[in-house]
Amino acid sequence: MQKAPTMPERWRHLAAYGGTPSSPRPIPIAQVMLEEADIDAVVQVLRSGQLRAGRICQTFEEAFAAQVGARYAVSVSSGTAALHIAYAATLEPGDEVLVPAFTFFATASMISAVGARPIFCDVHPETFTLDVEDARRRITPRTRAIVPVHLFGNPADVAAVQALAEEHNLVVIWDAAQAHGARYQGQDVGGLDHLVCYSFYPTKHMTTGEGGMITTNDPHLYERCRLLRDHGQHRRYEHVLLGYNYRLTDVMAALGLRQLKRLPAWVRQRRQHARYLIQAFRSLPGLHVQREQPGGESSFNLLTVALDLSRFTHGRDTFVELLRAENIGVGVHYPRPLHWQPVYRKSYGHVRLPVAEALSQRVFSLPVHPALTQEDLAAIVRGVRKVVEALIQG
Repeated sequence: MQKAPTMPERWRHLAAYGGTPSSPRPIPIAQVMLEEADIDAVVQVLRSGQLRAGRICQTFEEAFAAQVGARYAVSVSSGTAALHIAYAATLEPGDEVLVPAFTFFATASMISAVGARPIFCDVHPETFTLDVEDARRRITPRTRAIVPVHLFGNPADVAAVQALAEEHNLVVIWDAAQAHGARYQGQDVGGLDHLVCYSFYPTKHMTTGEGGMITTNDPHLYERCRLLRDHGQHRRYEHVLLGYNYRLTDVMAALGLRQLKRLPAWVRQRRQHARYLIQAFRSLPGLHVQREQPGGESSFNLLTVALDLSRFTHGRDTFVELLRAENIGVGVHYPRPLHWQPVYRKSYGHVRLPVAEALSQRVFSLPVHPALTQEDLAAIVRGVRKVVEALIQG
């Protein structure tokens, strides 16, 4: 990156150009929250010698289902495995599935993995979640399911998705990988019909190292997911489906149980941190924070901001580079929408989804995790303000 010669006064205070960083230490974009009791719980399982999926996994499933308001929960080895099982439980080869183009790759790739076809849809320019009307226009006689993503913890337009699904008899598979504790009209999103998929990757609200969970209120889907998770075994060595080895372990579940107990407090802290930053950014030009859906309450896996590029002298990547030099952890999710991924571009050809394409060039994410201090939050605001003032037009 080259220093802009026309703006020496604006740029010389930036840390990237010799100024003092906004934070004296690096502020990570995410941080795993562990206590000694978490470690003790894992060690206890290790000492027991009973490491595979067993009693502790079952307890974790029951506790998770109760906390989100679902009838059933199925623990699995990753968030990707949760999606794969949910798709395998509901789809047939050749089915079409409506999926937002602005999300993580696994949301679509696991559709392809079961022989179905993702149909990429645009997203809303302010909430960044599935544009339901755009999805409606892409329905065909082969459309079987819709996969709304509660992106960055922000609930999708639940009511509109449910109405569309009911109108066209679609299965709804909610991707809640980033949405632990998110709510819609006061209800935890984990209690929604038909299937909800979570990830416990270390960057999420709670973690088991890797791992994931599927929740449902449907006993038939619950049984299919359980079978698919464990080689399709109805009883030992009696296989009624072609399934997978996607089991969680009791070691991971022991950590999950401990994390689950603290999840509500962590989500409250994330919301407080996000509100602080949102309020501070109101006075800064050219920043548009992801908007919550009416009736929705984000659990803020991250605070994601879209730049109005017409207001700045440089693009998003320069903005991010300068902000990282201020010791502020920044994420870019996702710099390439799904329909631009090479594996899909070859077979789908030229698909235009203008909002997803624009967001991929405009958004960046900031930390709001519970480990942040008030000093960290103030440093994030200082850093963003410094970069805005350096890059703003005029």
